[in-house]
Amino acid sequence: MRLRLTSIIVAEQNQAERFDRGVLGLIKKQDFPVGEFRWLSVVAPDGPEEFELSLEPNAHPGAQASQQAMRESGIPLAAFEPDDLAADFARLSSKGVVFTLEPTDAGQVSIAMFEDTCGNLIQIYQHKRD
Repeated sequence: MRLRLTSIIVAEQNQAERFDRGVLGLIKKQDFPVGEFRWLSVVAPDGPEEFELSLEPNAHPGAQASQQAMRESGIPLAAFEPDDLAADFARLSSKGVVFTLEPTDAGQVSIAMFEDTCGNLIQIYQHKRD
């Protein structure tokens, strides 16, 4: 088995695409209609192209409830690993990204968390170097 695709629930696919591509710098991989929505996925510019993040609409009431509960509990729905947490924190902050947690020591890693404008909290983390 290979890990190829994971999903994140988004309130609105167009808005999620604008944020992920325009602010985070991700690259669109797939985009085609599936019923009233789209199969829309992005990949990291420096990551393995075969690993995709699908931007799934939260049209189902269960998805909406889950997304809201996770956000209210402060639990991120995805985590990204930048090469330089401090640099990406500064870059994203300069683009208006709202951080709910500034870079913080968390044992083996440093973490930060931000709002993705689509109803989710996203964590970024960096392993500490010895």
